Amino acid sequence: MLDGLSFAWAWHPGTLALLLILSLLYLLGVRRVRVRYPQDTSLRVSHIVAFFLGILLAAIMLLTPIDIIGRTQLFSVHMAQIVTLTTFCTPLLLYGCPEVLLRPLTLLPVVREIVGALTLPLVASIFFNIAFLFWHIPRFYASAQSNATLYQVEMLSIFLTSLLNWGPLIGAQREQHHMSYPIKMLYAFFDGQPVDIFAFVLVFTGVALYTHYVIPPQLNMTPFADQTVAGALLLIPGLVDLVVMTPLFFRWLNQIEDQTRLTDQRRQETADEEEYEDEEDMQDQYENDTVRRHLQG
Repeated sequence: MLDGLSFAWAWHPGTLALLLILSLLYLLGVRRVRVRYPQDTSLRVSHIVAFFLGILLAAIMLLTPIDIIGRTQLFSVHMAQIVTLTTFCTPLLLYGCPEVLLRPLTLLPVVREIVGALTLPLVASIFFNIAFLFWHIPRFYASAQSNATLYQVEMLSIFLTSLLNWGPLIGAQREQHHMSYPIKMLYAFFDGQPVDIFAFVLVFTGVALYTHYVIPPQLNMTPFADQTVAGALLLIPGLVDLVVMTPLFFRWLNQIEDQTRLTDQRRQETADEEEYEDEEDMQDQYENDTVRRHLQG
């Protein structure tokens, strides 16, 4: 099944340098936390493993033959790149960066304001969806296919805006926006709608939109069949959104239950206090009546 596919390795110095710089900065950040905050346990081994797993997956998608195949031979592989980067790499990287690791940056007022503005739910969603849809306009996508550097710009811009897109849900500064659980669920649902609609267009349009791919004849696959597979892959983020919304829904129910229990407890305490006051009033009245009868007698 691999006959005819390219096994040439992609060489993109800019992408390689970006991943290496991110890794180096992360290691320096970890060292700083261990030295300055030795008692802080919020940075765990699981965070470090998740971050470098995200870096590894990104490198596999962008610096191996997968990148060549996705750009020149199979649109479905291109979508596999996008889905892996935005649905798996991004959450791993964000999970790997707890607040204590990013504290030196977030303490800077300018950086905090910029990050806060870019991770506003509506702004983050617009940035990501515009980047994704813009690069998949057939004319612009054809230009990226013919230029390896421009294709990397496309992939990195979608990847980096996905960091903003996930920020309101799992980013270290998500509490800055104080979204309730229902709003988080609505964000996860509506944010994915443009991509889902595009996926359905790929599957049901009936014609191949991207005609510059050279599919190896050994695969016995038509351009539209390749596009259909790409559309099916692009529905995976929607399933992930459901996975994200499920625990949010149950946390919301638990929150409602806790609030109801607290309200009932306060109502019971109020009722007990009123009953106690009524008993005291009755006791005072009884004592007064007793004293009055004694005086009259």
